[in-house]
Amino acid sequence: MSNPTGQPDLFSKFDDVIALREGLLASGVEDPFSLVMERVISPTVAMCNGRETILLGTYNYMGMTFDPDVVAAGKYALDNFGSGTTGSRVLNGTYSGHKDVEAALREFYAMDHAMVFSTGYQANLGVISTIAGKGDYIVLDIDSHASIWDGCKLGDAEVVPFKHNDIEAMEKRLKRIPEGAGKLVILEGVYSMLGDVAPLKEMVRIAKENGAMVLVDEAHSMGFIGENGRGVVEDQGIIDDVDFIIGTFSKSVGTVGGFCVSNHPKFEILRLVCRPYVFTASLPPSVVATAATSIRKLMHAGNKRAHLWENSRTLHGGLKALGFQLGTDEPQSAIISVIMPDLERGAGMWEALLKEGLYVNLARPPATPANMTLLRCSLCAEHSAEQVQTIISMFERAGKTAGIL
Repeated sequence: MSNPTGQPDLFSKFDDVIALREGLLASGVEDPFSLVMERVISPTVAMCNGRETILLGTYNYMGMTFDPDVVAAGKYALDNFGSGTTGSRVLNGTYSGHKDVEAALREFYAMDHAMVFSTGYQANLGVISTIAGKGDYIVLDIDSHASIWDGCKLGDAEVVPFKHNDIEAMEKRLKRIPEGAGKLVILEGVYSMLGDVAPLKEMVRIAKENGAMVLVDEAHSMGFIGENGRGVVEDQGIIDDVDFIIGTFSKSVGTVGGFCVSNHPKFEILRLVCRPYVFTASLPPSVVATAATSIRKLMHAGNKRAHLWENSRTLHGGLKALGFQLGTDEPQSAIISVIMPDLERGAGMWEALLKEGLYVNLARPPATPANMTLLRCSLCAEHSAEQVQTIISMFERAGKTAGIL
């Protein structure tokens, strides 16, 4: 569309992305970013673009989306509290369910404080931007999630990134920060692109030795990793050494929302000073009811955790044996990333898998590290052993069809 004033079009900055997308679709491939699920049959199967499809890209790690107790709690809350709160938590938007889900989080993590946000993105945006402001320093992994970067930007702190999972680089950055400045180190338990785990034990020790507070995002490990499903901080024995744990309800919990738990004695003041918390409507009553029920069930889900680890080991070993290049040498989480040669062939492989009846995530730059194109697989505790074998066979056939194997 022409601009009569001669001013630049505000959309021109996206021209490269538009060209990339048009080029991809011109090759005849199905649009990998416009998949429609017409019917969801279970946590692991749906009708996608008219085909019955095994789901291997949903982050539904513990398969809680169809748990009968979770669904029943949501229906009860919908019937008794209505469809939404129409207000902020600090005004009319706190119902008994919001207090209950925060109580469930305190029980789950055995921590003093829990604060629930409307999304996981907002939890990072809100907590980071509020606790680290102008004049403070944030030291973070270069591969941190977009919500972490956006929280840094909103808070206006000095941002000091370091090379992914590089303990020495993190320590060097910390030691260069001026004496007396406020310091926050931000890490993730599991990094969502490659499914790799951070060396948190060593990193948290170094952060504390250098006078920094520590925030760990456990979005991709909560519910699954650690004896009680509390994440990598539990698994590595440092849960009491971190200041803030951020998480989401949209992965293992199986609904939507975000949270922060902490033992910091002044934590509750965040409810009055955190803008992404104060100035947004609270979660609907049905959502917090499903979340609270799910969280309490995850506390006793040891068998599901064991089965999910079994699935992860089987899929990782099977894909490796076929000759696919994977994001980690060994399975480290419920995420297994298959590295593709480039976006075009990655999209071709994605489409070949979809035609086989398998949905995975196609991840591309700039979201991915080192400009990689990935087929990202997210396993579920509800995937049967038979389904995992079927998935391996689908990868073999699609790999040959797409010329990857």
